[in-house]
Amino acid sequence: MPYDSRPVRVLVVDDEELVRAALRRVLDHDELLHVVGACDGPEAVDAVRELAPDLVLLDVDMPGAHGLGVVLPALRALPHPPPVAMLTALDTAAHLEDALRQGASGFLLKTMEPRMFTDAVRLLAAGGVVCTPPGSAAVLAGWTSRTRAAPPPADPGRLDVLTDREREVLTLIAAGLPNADIAACLGMGVTTVKTHIGAMKRKLGVDSRVALAATVHRAAAP
Repeated sequence: MPYDSRPVRVLVVDDEELVRAALRRVLDHDELLHVVGACDGPEAVDAVRELAPDLVLLDVDMPGAHGLGVVLPALRALPHPPPVAMLTALDTAAHLEDALRQGASGFLLKTMEPRMFTDAVRLLAAGGVVCTPPGSAAVLAGWTSRTRAAPPPADPGRLDVLTDREREVLTLIAAGLPNADIAACLGMGVTTVKTHIGAMKRKLGVDSRVALAATVHRAAAP
């Protein structure tokens, strides 16, 4: 699983060979990630069965096998489906809620900066929700408010050292929101968000945003 010594195993599903090759280069450049396969939409289900990836990156719109309408439901119907994140080149959140409703872990833009992209992939594989198109913060906030009655329960040995406000910030970090969107959701400045993040890192003894998100998912695990 993510955050142990084994790299996250990623399957890339896209109808364009050039995109598949580019994503493989970006992901394999990160020592914590490993692309185990890359294929077109019609091959996705068989590839998941054969390769057992930790995460699938799935193009939204592919000729003959629409990622959102065809491939995603097929993957989610598997006995042990991996997390699936939708890939899009379009600067839009139009299909975001539909993807979340169907079980996707989020949306990633193909135009993201490579380091941000690999960080998002690791967070997704750890069980987070990452949505990058503009407008996604509002969609995600509405979705999580309907599907989550409360933040993940605290681990008495860890999260109880945080203030209520810090826990609110941490929950949104685990949901994949950037600092600006967290600030907008909680009605505070970006500088204040950064201050809370620095305080949480010190209290929890971690050194990265991804590690902060991991503490939430560990606390929420049965």
